[in-house]
Amino acid sequence: MSRGLAAGAAMALAALTAAPALAAPPAVATPVSADVATAVPGRDAGRGALLTLTPLGSLNRDEVIAQAQKAGLDAATARHGVAAYRLTYRTITPDGRPTTASGLLALPLSRPLAAGRQLPTVVHAHGTLAYRGYAPSVSEGPDRTVSMLYASAGRAAIAPDYLGLGTSPGRHPYMDARSAASASLDMLRAARSAAPKLGAALGRKVSVTGFSQGGQVTMELGRELARGADPHFRLAVLAPVGGPYDLDGSELPAMFDGRVDPRSAVFYISFFLTAQNRLHPLYADPSEVFRAPYADRVEDLFDGAHPAEDIAGKLPGRLEDLLTDAWYKKLQHPSGALLQVLHANDRTCDWTPDRDIRITLYTATGDRDVPIANARSCARELASRGAKVKVVDQGRDANHYTSFLRSEPSIARSLPFIGE
Repeated sequence: MSRGLAAGAAMALAALTAAPALAAPPAVATPVSADVATAVPGRDAGRGALLTLTPLGSLNRDEVIAQAQKAGLDAATARHGVAAYRLTYRTITPDGRPTTASGLLALPLSRPLAAGRQLPTVVHAHGTLAYRGYAPSVSEGPDRTVSMLYASAGRAAIAPDYLGLGTSPGRHPYMDARSAASASLDMLRAARSAAPKLGAALGRKVSVTGFSQGGQVTMELGRELARGADPHFRLAVLAPVGGPYDLDGSELPAMFDGRVDPRSAVFYISFFLTAQNRLHPLYADPSEVFRAPYADRVEDLFDGAHPAEDIAGKLPGRLEDLLTDAWYKKLQHPSGALLQVLHANDRTCDWTPDRDIRITLYTATGDRDVPIANARSCARELASRGAKVKVVDQGRDANHYTSFLRSEPSIARSLPFIGE
């Protein structure tokens, strides 16, 4: 994932890991001695049912530290070696049909305290990925690295791949907050089933963090957990970074007034429109929206088989060259079905958190992929409902990815740990 977006930032979540470690007592997660997935028998067909459990290998504490340092991350929170696993599980599509999805589960190899203690649970929601092969459970990239970091501090770390990424069939419904959150919630359920098979147990309190698109997913998953979507889990912490929480009022206008880098705007708009058109028909033919020659290629570019770095060279550098005159104007003044789609995904901050939920929105004035206006809008919405929200600005010199690098150490220190 430091295989960046068109402009480099949103996908630059590269080389992430972290954490020093201490000694290693008894194993919590013992890597299974096989490289093939183990089918999990006897499960019903319900959502979150665990289907397979695949060992992905382990890192000792020194290896975790080395990866963290290579990624430029603070390794001060790690305490243990870590084992990683791919889970496949049952979930649903955006229209409610049964499907499957995959995700990463990372567990500490050393038991931080006495046997039988539950591990604090943290979900890391990844940012924009056009290529299914970069998802956390199938790539040794940044999202797996940061999840290993969280696990190395003595937590159960979960990183959903989302629908249409990893081993999930079909195309990714990009920026559909509801389906990303439902797949993530089902991943939590699957991880709860998998953990005892690996000598661990997940705690009831869940912390959720994520970057870029994952910031939006963080807030939507938090909303679902807070409303009791699964009675076993209770939301404790929300710590998203650079999330597009306000598409209609902040993100989309910024793509036309220069606050978003033009190449990033081209990438995001292309991905968003082609994905949303499959869910809520916005156009009958790509030529209505995209100019030649892009109309003939844009939908195929976002089929899950093309990394962002390949897509970038096949799209223009400006929205004016990508969009027809009609859609260039329509996106500046959304109405009808397009406005409904935007509003459907702008509800992630439209809820009332319990008083004891810690919420920190990380952002950066210098972010030219997801401008700071998104975080400010979200904070205002939550505050209007009585929530206490902290906004952390990483500065004018921080771009989209740098805002993550600067925020991650604070997030890693603030998440609950064994004994808290």
